[in-house]
Amino acid sequence: MCGVSGEIRFDGARPDVAAVERMTDRLAARGPDGRGIWSQGAVALGHRRLKIIDLSESGAQPMTDAAAGLTGVFNGCVYNYQELREELRGLGHRFFSTSDTEVVLKAYREWGTDCVERFAGMFVFAIVEHESGRLVLGRDRLGIKPLYLSQETGRLRFASSLPALLAGGGVDTSLDPVALHQYLSWHATVAAPRTVLNGVRKLPPATVRVIEPDGTHRDHRYWGPSYTRRPEHAGMGAEEWRDAVLDRLRTAVRRRMVADVPVGVLLSGGLDSSLIVALLAEEGQRDLATFSVGFESEGGEEGDEFAFSDLVAERFGTDHHQLLVPSDRVSTALDGAVAAMSEPMVSHDVVAFHLLSELVSKEVSVVQSGQGADEVFAGYHWYPDLADVPRAGEPERYAEVYFDRSHADLARVLRPELLPERDVASDFVREHMAAPGAETALDAALRLDTHVMLVDDPVKRVDNMTMDWGLEARVPFLDHELVELAAACPPEFKLAQGGKGVLKDAGRKVLPREVVDRPKGYFPVPAIRHMAGPVLDRVREALSAPEARARGVFREEYVAELLSAPDDHRTRRGANALWQVALLEIWLQTHGIS
Repeated sequence: MCGVSGEIRFDGARPDVAAVERMTDRLAARGPDGRGIWSQGAVALGHRRLKIIDLSESGAQPMTDAAAGLTGVFNGCVYNYQELREELRGLGHRFFSTSDTEVVLKAYREWGTDCVERFAGMFVFAIVEHESGRLVLGRDRLGIKPLYLSQETGRLRFASSLPALLAGGGVDTSLDPVALHQYLSWHATVAAPRTVLNGVRKLPPATVRVIEPDGTHRDHRYWGPSYTRRPEHAGMGAEEWRDAVLDRLRTAVRRRMVADVPVGVLLSGGLDSSLIVALLAEEGQRDLATFSVGFESEGGEEGDEFAFSDLVAERFGTDHHQLLVPSDRVSTALDGAVAAMSEPMVSHDVVAFHLLSELVSKEVSVVQSGQGADEVFAGYHWYPDLADVPRAGEPERYAEVYFDRSHADLARVLRPELLPERDVASDFVREHMAAPGAETALDAALRLDTHVMLVDDPVKRVDNMTMDWGLEARVPFLDHELVELAAACPPEFKLAQGGKGVLKDAGRKVLPREVVDRPKGYFPVPAIRHMAGPVLDRVREALSAPEARARGVFREEYVAELLSAPDDHRTRRGANALWQVALLEIWLQTHGIS
């Protein structure tokens, strides 16, 4: 797990190595164990290293395979790298390290861009062909690892975080109205390739981009489940699906133990993270390090779920760590969490993840986490509302249950010059729902949530917050083979028992029933949900700052209305409207965007 950066020139000039060095240095938290810069011809690459696999200097990056004429940088982990290395050895390749990075280079040499179809893991890579000058960028199937791009006249830069691109300089930081529309409609999600800044884009998940020396490029989307029923699953009932899911999850969890350092688990006490602990115990893991975080109660809302995480930790004999965070620590930690955000994120658990990651990073360098199960297995409360909707009416119903605001609502929120004439958020959903595949309305919604909304909200949040402390988070529920299986599973098995029925059935095979049958919990941070004390002060400060007034994103009367009753204004999905508005300004100001 690391941070990558680079630049390719198209105008005959040499790359700006100093800019690549600045970007690389801004990624230091993602890779505290090593730094490297490489430049040849029109390309320069930078890398920050977190030592997880092959702890020797043989695994340092940028890595060059002189015989193949390739140099690359890599972020993430290819969990099946050992099997691939043996296959490549059988094809005549010789290895000088035991790293998965070298396997990626050799795999590209052997199979070209098709190599990604053989990788099981989370990754971003950039590979330079010395002879042709071609640059190849690749991103994993579920977009677990990020890659941001900034293209100006004559050059393209890329980095593992948006702030790193800003450190390189020369980025157009004006706001993208379409992205802003998505941000305010979809609970701060902005779908790839956009970001809230006009000058920064994201490489979409499951995409390989081949960039030629003249600046032209071609993209290949190499993966996408169909979300239809498969012939090989015909006749499977609830028990057969339960066993198939449990078997595939068992493989996913086992894969993510591959490391040359200890691997822990972020344990909330909910079904998803508890399943990971149970399956690791089943694999023979003893004294597994588990970590939970809780907060002080606020506004009558409980701030921890320690009773459940303690139950799981005791049942499976883990080395359990609790972190109870006082409310005043939340406000002081807020700015650090915002600084770690590649894009503004309004979910209140972002600060929790940042604080938890700080604690965990002092004990281990790798953890498994339960993110993704709700999208993959239909765990959220809005999915039953979509089950009986005809496909033709599905986009409208999805907007009703998922959107924070309608297009008409946004006319009250945004200044006119930043409001697109069309309802671009609904247009996006409508186009996605109309794409081939997806047998039912619920299939289409799960496809959208898994491959768009999940990528640029929960998954991004976990990556940003953990990597800011040099902590690698692995997400077994986003194992691509498990996602493929879940996509083929009939909706009624996922919707059963109030959602995630097939996963709950699997959980009852290995977990205490009180963990499986408990009410659904969330990562509570009451001090933010209820705009308490110092957090509210920080919000007022940001919205009254000269930069905010000069930027003029939001209508003044709307901001005044929110500030007059900070805890009363909720979006259609129940989010604090003031927090959404203020977080954008706090993020822009934190990253020096005027």
